[in-house]
Amino acid sequence: MAQKTVYRIAWGTAALLIIIASIFSDNIGLPDMRWIIIISCVLTLAFAAYLLRRMLKLEAGTAEMQELAGHIQDGAQTFLKREYKILVVFSLALAVLLGLFIEPRPWVSVSFLMGTIVSALASWIGMSVATRANVRTANAARTHWSNAFGVAFSSGTITSFFLVGFGLLSLTLLTIIFESPYVWLGFVFGATCVALFLRVGGGIFTKSADIGADLVGKIEIGIPEDDPRNPATIADNVGDNVGDIAGMGSDLYESYVSALVAAMVLGQITLGHVGVIIPLLLGSIGLLTSLIGSLFVRSPKVEGSSYEEQVRKVHQTMNIGVYISNLLLVIGAFFMLRHFLQADGMPIFWCVLIGLATGFIIGPVTEYYTSEHKPVLDMADSSQKGPAILVIQGLAVSNMSTVIPIVVIAVATVASFYFAGLLGIAIASVGMMANLGMLLAMDCYGPVTDNAAGIAEMAKLDHTVREHCEMLDAVGNTTAALAKGFAIASAALAALAWLATYFETVNITVASITDSQVVAGLFIGAMVVYLFSSLTIKGVSKGAFAVVEEVRRQFAEVKGLLEGTAKPDYVKVVDIATIHALNSMLLPGILTIIIPLALGLILNPEAVAGLLMGSLLVGLPMAIQMANAGGAWDNAKKHIEAGHFAGKGGTAHKASVIGDTIGDPLKDTVGPSLDILIKLVGKMAVIFAPLFTLFMLGL
Repeated sequence: MAQKTVYRIAWGTAALLIIIASIFSDNIGLPDMRWIIIISCVLTLAFAAYLLRRMLKLEAGTAEMQELAGHIQDGAQTFLKREYKILVVFSLALAVLLGLFIEPRPWVSVSFLMGTIVSALASWIGMSVATRANVRTANAARTHWSNAFGVAFSSGTITSFFLVGFGLLSLTLLTIIFESPYVWLGFVFGATCVALFLRVGGGIFTKSADIGADLVGKIEIGIPEDDPRNPATIADNVGDNVGDIAGMGSDLYESYVSALVAAMVLGQITLGHVGVIIPLLLGSIGLLTSLIGSLFVRSPKVEGSSYEEQVRKVHQTMNIGVYISNLLLVIGAFFMLRHFLQADGMPIFWCVLIGLATGFIIGPVTEYYTSEHKPVLDMADSSQKGPAILVIQGLAVSNMSTVIPIVVIAVATVASFYFAGLLGIAIASVGMMANLGMLLAMDCYGPVTDNAAGIAEMAKLDHTVREHCEMLDAVGNTTAALAKGFAIASAALAALAWLATYFETVNITVASITDSQVVAGLFIGAMVVYLFSSLTIKGVSKGAFAVVEEVRRQFAEVKGLLEGTAKPDYVKVVDIATIHALNSMLLPGILTIIIPLALGLILNPEAVAGLLMGSLLVGLPMAIQMANAGGAWDNAKKHIEAGHFAGKGGTAHKASVIGDTIGDPLKDTVGPSLDILIKLVGKMAVIFAPLFTLFMLGL
């Protein structure tokens, strides 16, 4: 039996044994089940460490490939180091504020700092793994694409299990040491602040570099994507890691711990101590079922198949892992809830299923509107009539794409409330996020294959290597779109859970629109979404313009650059994109913190409830619309680049590049950042609710 198969059986058996122990151990009391949860986290982290050790032993390719990968790695590390320096100052200031006003002092501040450290560390690990896996994926593609698939998916698995494992382990340890919900809230608030900085800063960086590279390289100079002569090429590849690995990873990680803590707080109010442990157990079962599901993702045999068939089969093998992990989660959740809560566990179980179903429905809907289906194909066709028609078509498609997700989330909200009240909404959010390990592995796979394709192009490897990587990246584009849709849906449920938690915390039963202060809060909440979106788009615009100027300067002043006899200054472009991203992210981040706090102190708790509702009602459809618009324009361009409508260089292609350029900041900066916004205002409201009450009483 192959060694790899033995390892799979061993890890899968260990995970199953822990699941069985967590469900059927009559001799273990529910509070003591936290030690089973800790063991499951340690097993998952050990599995991630094993995969990392195995990946680092792989060959990293030629000296030129390693040099290019080194540039990408150095650029990503430089960006995160600078961003973390700003984050340290920001976090310390917030920690002092929490320590002054929120009980129990100073433990809320300590847990807040712990949340920032764990999230920042896990994101750093994920980015470091991706920047080492990209060159190994490219090198593996020199022998066979299936080897490259194994390396790329393994790297995504490493990142996801480190993120989810650290998050669940940290929360479980906190519940053992502290019983105060505000200590748990402090932890998740710290994770949210990291996600805000990485999402906004990383999104502005990656799109500034991407747009700058495309506008000068593709449009003005007419050179291919990832051409080594383009000074912005390395910055573009760096952006894939800081935006789609560190940024998306911290975003989904934050949604995961947010859902758990919201359910824990409402569970404690509704069910007592049992309600605190149940969400953690659901997270533990999901973590282990994700591990088992990942073991079933294997390279399919596609020899002699068409390009489209290869893409379909690779995506299919990932789906097998998702189906297995979800099926095991359903079975595990059913027996665990029936075992510990008897008949009272069934309403909670139905809420878990509602959350899973919501994610399952929204994923394919997102794929339909952003992948090679009728909406995207119609957009590609419209590009023959010029960029204006393409942009109009894209706006129509993206607006329509909000309908089904909003209806599904509305139905999920009503159904979960019917079964278990406000706690049911939070449990539905946990059900959606429980298998995050598997979903995040699929998402992180995409940027690695994208980087691998770039390294193959820059290192001038055989064209088949680039083709192999691009085929794998085509699957990554789909998984990325699914992850964005999933992130938005999970953010909606998490934001609803935090709204419910806020109502319980300040003892509000009704926020009436006949109350002028509630109406004021609604308007301000809606305004915050537009203000935040404007500032982030403006940040991308400024950064992209600065990159364009630098790339133009180098092509004009560096002799032999266009001919390929001179090397561009990659570091200069990375530095420019970094400075503009960090400068542009500060104001949106600060305003997101200040506005809810100011509203609660100046008006009353009901006005803050209005703010939460207004930001959610406007932010959710806008996030879906922007993410799907950018994804659809991007894939319309890729469809043309595959040879349709005269292919690369034609009139349709030039129009599609313009559409893609417009969509870039929408899908990778504004849309994902709004996920953080609608959750962050909820956490600000909950954690500072005691302060709002004190001011209302005039104390």
